[in-house]
Amino acid sequence: MAVLRHVDTSSGEAKAYLKHAAAMRRAAGEQDVEEPEDTETPDVAISPDRLAELGAAEQFILTVTENGYGKRTSSYEYRTSGRGGKGIIAIQTTDRNGPVVASFAIEDSDQIMLVTDGGQLIRTPVNDIRIAGRNTQGVTIFRTREDENVVSVGRIEDVDGEDEGDESEE
Repeated sequence: MAVLRHVDTSSGEAKAYLKHAAAMRRAAGEQDVEEPEDTETPDVAISPDRLAELGAAEQFILTVTENGYGKRTSSYEYRTSGRGGKGIIAIQTTDRNGPVVASFAIEDSDQIMLVTDGGQLIRTPVNDIRIAGRNTQGVTIFRTREDENVVSVGRIEDVDGEDEGDESEE
């Protein structure tokens, strides 16, 4: 994932930040907030300034599978792997999910366009997709027919905050 910004942080600091971020999302009333996978309580104390710095630098990875399932995951959940690494699980691929079709960095203000091999299209905002842990199956993004599969996913960047539904300018 060379497209991500590099942030110097220890694994303990990242775990502590993820635990804090999940607590903040729960306090804000977001539904289905998932605890970070590692149930150990991190021994690292993080200052409020460092929390703010990590929060500002946090990026999310969107992963979408063939059967229309997907999720957003914090980039802090992915460890850095050197050359010759075995890889890192991004999503559980099961018969329900199917194989991974796309995985890329996204912003909350982005939208995505999904296309099936049957010609169906759907455009949806990214902030409607649940933030979940790295080693989970994800949630339904697009209900495909039984004989259809998602074949392409594209990122649509927020263009100056424009909304297609606001066409009152004449």
